[in-house]
This record gives sequence, structure tokens and C-alpha cells, in this order.
Amino acid sequence: MILDGNAPEAILTAARALAAGELIGLPTETVYGLAANASNAAAVAKIFSTKGRPADHPLIVHVADAEAVGHFVPQVPDFAQRLIDHFWPGPLTVILPRRDGVAEAAAGGHPTIGLRCPSHPVAQALLRAAAEQGIFGVAAPSANRFGRVSPTSAAHVAAEFGDTLLVLDGGPCSVGIESAIIDCTRGAPVVLRPGQLARADIEQAAGTRVLSKDELVGADPQAPGTLSAHYAPSARVRLMGAEELRAALDLLGADAPRIAVWSRAELRSASPRVILRRMPAEAADAAQQLFSVLREFDDRGATLIWVEATPESPEWEGVRDRLARAAASG
Repeated sequence: MILDGNAPEAILTAARALAAGELIGLPTETVYGLAANASNAAAVAKIFSTKGRPADHPLIVHVADAEAVGHFVPQVPDFAQRLIDHFWPGPLTVILPRRDGVAEAAAGGHPTIGLRCPSHPVAQALLRAAAEQGIFGVAAPSANRFGRVSPTSAAHVAAEFGDTLLVLDGGPCSVGIESAIIDCTRGAPVVLRPGQLARADIEQAAGTRVLSKDELVGADPQAPGTLSAHYAPSARVRLMGAEELRAALDLLGADAPRIAVWSRAELRSASPRVILRRMPAEAADAAQQLFSVLREFDDRGATLIWVEATPESPEWEGVRDRLARAAASG
């Protein structure tokens, strides 16, 4: 059931559903989330079972504002507080030490927790209404089956889980890829998952050098959305250079099968079965379209998806990360 997220009565209905231990579909500026009261272990368990997600794989908890952080964590490092002050509300998740006995199920049993304050007005309205129901935070991983393409519209969520799930419609997501995740538990900020935010901007806001995940010593940290294979459509994804794409399409000619191609380069195919889509030249625009395009290719019956490899420049890091994970699932 899709409700208009801009209607106050829909927000109240959704907040009451959360308070009753139910799941809802929630729009954010990044992607749509499958949301539950983060402090209700039984409700959180529904997220894991509905998505088919391992119960030890932590969830991001969404909060209405920075004041709610204190409910979940005992202390915040100075550099993490600077990140919160600079980027919240917005597409940044911070990993912090979790307060004992709080949101253990949402954290996957780990001693840390990921917190984010979304900027989407519907998400903000829902979180404020949920707070009035005694809910300090909402666990909300992407509203899709585990490992599959994230949803960026209410229709995507309904297609994933059916009409019985209450979904707040907040329109298409403006960012289109998940938030950047910064581990703030190691004495310095560590990028576990890139997003829309530029690494240089994160570094400037933190006031210290930002480390990469591959610079860590010891066990990999547990964080949402950091599996090497993730965000995958049903069709197999392959990343290729523009000339490689052009040569492959020329070689296949009119006999090419149902292949979908997303490229910045202008390409042609002699086969009516080939689906050609142009990738935007700007990284932010490509990010906003990415998951929607992959879902469209699946819906149109593509058996293979060929994507032109992105530039190596910093602004493409988030898109590059999601495409590499999608291709690793093939």
C-alpha cells in the first residue's frame, strides 16, 4: 500500500505502524529503506527475515537529529562530532561504539552501531512523528531483497515486497546511491563505503586525514553494504571500456541477444534486441539514475548488462563502487 508521504495523516499512520512493531517503506535522499523501530528486537528481526539478510549483518539506524545520538552511544569522538555537525542531515553514516543494551538486534550483535540523519523531508517528518511515539531511531536498510538492486522509488519497493507493505511515497531519490559510511571507532575516520560525499570534503570537515578500508590492520569492520558482491540485478553485469563495447556490438551485429548497455559513449547496434541507454556525463546524475537503470534493464528482460567503466576521478568513487559490487555478483 503506497501512501502520499507529504500527507500528515500518512505520516501518522506510518509512525503508529512502527510503534506497533510493523515494517514500512521509507524514502530517504539516498534510497528507500525497509524501516522498523530500532529498539524493538522482534520488529528488527522482521527486517532480516523479509530481506533474507543475515542477522549478524548490521543495519543503519536513522535518527531525527544529532541529539538522538546520545541514546545509542555513550560518547562521540571530536572528529566524528565535526562530521555530524557538517554533514547532517545528509548522506553520511557514522559508525560509533554502541551503548550496552541498546539496539543490539539492529547492530547485528556488534559493539558498534551505524547512525544517520537523513535530509529527505518525508523521512524527517516520519522520524519526528516516530519520536512522539517513543521511538528514538528507525533501522532502515535498503528496501530490497538482500544483495539485489536498491530501490529509488516507492514503486520499486512495492514491486519488491508487494502491496501489503505500507510505503510512504516521497518521489524519486535525489542522491540515488547509499550513504557514505565512516568508521569513527578507530581513532581516525575510515571510509568503509563511499557515497556521494567527496573524500576531500569529508577530510576537511573531520579536520584529519581520512583512511581507506585497505589501510586497516586486523579484521575487517562489520558495516552495512560493504560486501564485495552486492547491488546486483538479475542479469549479469560486466564493466567494459567504450572501445571494447563498440567492438563487441559490431562483432555481434544483427545477431546480438537481449543485451542492455549503459554508456557515456554514443553507441549503435544492428540488433533490435539490444537496449542502449546513455549514462550522464556528470557523476551525481549517473548516481541518481544508477539503480533505476539496472532495474529497468531487468524489467525489459536483458540477459546481460554491459556498463561503460566510469572515470577514475574522485567524484565517481561512489558509482564506481556500486558498479564493481554489482559486477562481482555475476
